[in-house]
Amino acid sequence: MKMQITVLKNYAKLLARMGLNVQHGQEVVITAELDQPEFVAYCVEECYRAGASKVWVEWTHQPISRLGAEHKSEEILGEVRGWQEEKLRCQVRELPARLYLESEDPDGLNGIDAEKYARAMQARQKIVKPYRDKMENKYQWCIAAVPGKAWAKKVFPKMPASAAEEKLWRAILTSARSYEGNPIANWQEHNRVLQARCAYLNGLGLTSLEYRSSNGTNLRVGLLKNGLFAAGSEKTLSGVEFNPNIPSEECFTSPMRGEAEGIVYSTKPLSYQGQLIRNFSIRFENGRATEVHAAQGGAVLKKWFPWMKGRLVWVSVRLYLFILRSTIRAYCFTILYSMRMRLATWQWEGALRIASAVMRIIRRKNCMPWASTIRSSMWIS
Repeated sequence: MKMQITVLKNYAKLLARMGLNVQHGQEVVITAELDQPEFVAYCVEECYRAGASKVWVEWTHQPISRLGAEHKSEEILGEVRGWQEEKLRCQVRELPARLYLESEDPDGLNGIDAEKYARAMQARQKIVKPYRDKMENKYQWCIAAVPGKAWAKKVFPKMPASAAEEKLWRAILTSARSYEGNPIANWQEHNRVLQARCAYLNGLGLTSLEYRSSNGTNLRVGLLKNGLFAAGSEKTLSGVEFNPNIPSEECFTSPMRGEAEGIVYSTKPLSYQGQLIRNFSIRFENGRATEVHAAQGGAVLKKWFPWMKGRLVWVSVRLYLFILRSTIRAYCFTILYSMRMRLATWQWEGALRIASAVMRIIRRKNCMPWASTIRSSMWIS
């Protein structure tokens, strides 16, 4: 039996109203794979109902992206054409809300030249980043998930494709608090609970976090003296509240630069730029990553390493220690994301999750010139 249309439309309404909180007259850009066109249409409709003046859909298709990664030269793969820059300038002016619907195969780009692809993406980022910086904290955005056939078969490999896709739909909707009841009311309550947890954590006067696991993980991370835990909804500089990640269970904070010591081991795969990295570890000394190992996908991980070691910066690695709420324990491992870098990993309860090594440095000359951020997150039940 296919997912009920009413349930899917309620999910689309949640993304438009609570995820993006579309403002009257605002433009919206939706980025989506070709997996769920009917659901994308529901999202377009709900954005218009919320007051959007225009809704644009940017379609992507991972198999075509793979062909480009394989056949384009590094220079062409990394270039940004004039019309693409004009598009970015338009977005800086108009500040459209952006909805990212993730459904691609977590390792759909496995086997490509990872180093070539990484260099090309870094070249693109140098051009795109100044435009992104101009939009920082000025617009609403939301990353959410819909099932893709290849992804569903990886999560439920013993099931037929259609049944696996249906089950992944249910898992996504359940972890997004959209399968039962009123999704908007559910998220209003969830945001209230997250804020209460942050208030509790901020009242503890924590100076460091320690992560330990039976797999060998033993890491201590120092915290900023005036740092705060945050979670759930955010606000733009103009005061518009939105939820950037649906689902989201994290309470996060930023640590002190130079105070990360120890080693972390993965317990589940990390998907980065369409390539899986398995059984990997990262060792930190004086806040810097000094040693990395991986059983699979090591080329992707190690291409960061010379860059990390060659510059005196410490790497941003998102660390999550999850204490899963009992009502979603059976589902969250299928659909937990690190949202700004568009990652997807699986994680079992009680497991330490390394979500990404995202390098955000040298943002302003007078603002912590070597600073990146490690967001250390805990769920408190």
